[in-house]
Amino acid sequence: MKTYISASILGADLLNLAKECDRLKESNVDMLHFDVMDGQFVNNISFGLPVLEKLTKYTDIFKDVHLMISDPLKYINDFVKAGSDMITFHVESDSDPDETISAIKNAGIKAGISVKPGTPVEEIYPYLDRVDMVLIMTVEPGFGGQGFIPETAEKIKTLKKYITENNICIDIQVDGGINNKTIDIVKTAGANVIVSGSYLFNAQSMSEAVSTLK
Repeated sequence: MKTYISASILGADLLNLAKECDRLKESNVDMLHFDVMDGQFVNNISFGLPVLEKLTKYTDIFKDVHLMISDPLKYINDFVKAGSDMITFHVESDSDPDETISAIKNAGIKAGISVKPGTPVEEIYPYLDRVDMVLIMTVEPGFGGQGFIPETAEKIKTLKKYITENNICIDIQVDGGINNKTIDIVKTAGANVIVSGSYLFNAQSMSEAVSTLK
């Protein structure tokens, strides 16, 4: 499958988001990964609807929105209106997964479902025929700049084997600690949508960093 790069703006220069979006476009990044944290589901607070709305007005890059919030179902329509092209939520959240997927799909955008490092990947199997992507967190969600958890590679392999054997066509995304040293691990395991923040935004040449990941 084709490899896609989704740049997490957690690693961007937040004082210059417009310039950072220009860098993404120039570097052939495929998606902008927009991490939403509510201080409840994860122990941090990040961006919300106003920032996404401004980014949507400024750039046409695909908005890959990752909801790390307790009740994603409550906010689906708001995030769709703000410009989301795909919304991924956590199976560990308080919202009913089937209802949340339906809300995303009924809004006409792509749906993803995510699992934390400690959650068995099998918990999302019942929903694989309804989503476009699975996000396997390769760090504990909540903070950027963390180190890759090697054990998560087995979850990627397990999922890849299952979807192959069952003829399910979905993307596998990974998020957390992805750089030039860990990229081979996750791609070999079966991931094809790569989220990277610090590695991309701190690179002297973002274009070269993107090429390395691809």
